Amino acid sequence: EFILTPECTNALSSDRDHQRLILRHEAQDETLATLRFEAQSLGVWLLIGSLGLLTDDTDGRFANRSFLIAPSGEIAAHYDKIHMFDVNVSETEIYRESSGYRPGATAVLAETPFAKVGMTICYDVRFPHLYRRLAQAGAQIITVPAAFNHITGAAHWEVLLRARAIEDGCFILAPAQTGFHNESSGKGRRTYGHSLAISPWGDVLADAGTEPGVTIVDLDMASVTAARGRVPSLSHDRAFEGP
Repeated sequence: EFILTPECTNALSSDRDHQRLILRHEAQDETLATLRFEAQSLGVWLLIGSLGLLTDDTDGRFANRSFLIAPSGEIAAHYDKIHMFDVNVSETEIYRESSGYRPGATAVLAETPFAKVGMTICYDVRFPHLYRRLAQAGAQIITVPAAFNHITGAAHWEVLLRARAIEDGCFILAPAQTGFHNESSGKGRRTYGHSLAISPWGDVLADAGTEPGVTIVDLDMASVTAARGRVPSLSHDRAFEGP
């Protein structure tokens, strides 16, 4: 069994002072400790979509870090979000993730008994070369925990996830925050929801909609081999010059 949670599992806030007050370093984070205990108690693999964590960086920026927890409760892998969401969605929807979070620099592929798992977070989904690299390295499942904006979510969320699955012939599992988030301080925000599971052929296997809840889906890992056999584009990549 494999359980996944969304991005910002421990805190969803845009107020940097508020974040400095509530966030902790990895070793002191209660959410991480609790979920590691739960994974061990239940004997399951757990993908903690991401946690906001304090770092020792001199500029005071946080880490947006995803964790893969083994049934033993040990941290099997972790990934720091590479691409920062610095966008002007509209006149009233302006985001500068890099003002509070440092970008990661390393792609992560983890080994599990059931699949090779590539780890990404939210805005990463707009950068297909990251997913191609993970697929070329053997990823059969790529995780995309997210807190997608409701405007860009309605326009792009499903399309982007299906494109990444089709391009790379892998499962895309994308647990997502949903609804209105009333923060203790700072501006509230609305996330799109629609946690999705996408097959290697690009089919939507599950859509959780906009209500909080739990979605269960069965994955047939043989379909990864089947999809890549029907359209073997991973073996057709070619180096080229220009522009």
